[in-house]
Order: sequence, then C-alpha cells, then structure tokens
Amino acid sequence: MKTAPLAALALALAVGGCSESGLSPSAERGRQVYLAHCIACHNTDPAQAGAVGPPLRGSSRELLEAKVVNGTYPPGYTPKRPTKAMVPVTAVTPADVGALADYLR
Repeated sequence: MKTAPLAALALALAVGGCSESGLSPSAERGRQVYLAHCIACHNTDPAQAGAVGPPLRGSSRELLEAKVVNGTYPPGYTPKRPTKAMVPVTAVTPADVGALADYLR
C-alpha cells in the first residue's frame, strides 16, 4: 500500500514539533502572547499600525521588556508615537517577552 510512506512522513512531522504556522516553538509562544495581550491596541499583523499602537515588527527584546514589563522606554529610545497610553502588562512574564521578541523578528 502506497499510503504507508505518507502516513509515516505525517507522523514524523507531527512528532518532530513542526508547528502549523511554521514558527519555532518560542516564536509560536510569542505569537500566542501577542494575540492574547497586544492586539487590543496593535494590529493583528505586527507589521501594521493598530488603532492605538504602532507596528511592532522588529521590536527588540530590550524595548519589549522595558515597555511591556516596566512601562518605560530603554535609554535613548525615541518612541514611534508621542502618546503615553501603554501601561505595563502584568500578565506577561520575562520568558514571554523573549518569546514575543522571537515572534516579532
């Protein structure tokens, strides 16, 4: 039967940890964090501006940690928008910030 090699390939891919999105496990976790905590203000597409927040694609871990965890900006950083609307997101952990940075790369 010819379907056995295809079934074996499908099983190998499933067991191998390939995500449906094609992202690494860390970036997939970051995508989940983004969808859960960021899209209320930022666009569902991180490369696009949201209703309140700017695009986030390419944001550094340093920026994300400063803004998401501490509610500040890193020293010398010039914000994309002059508003001070964003407050720290207490539900996001430092590990989540690293995953979020992986997703936004």
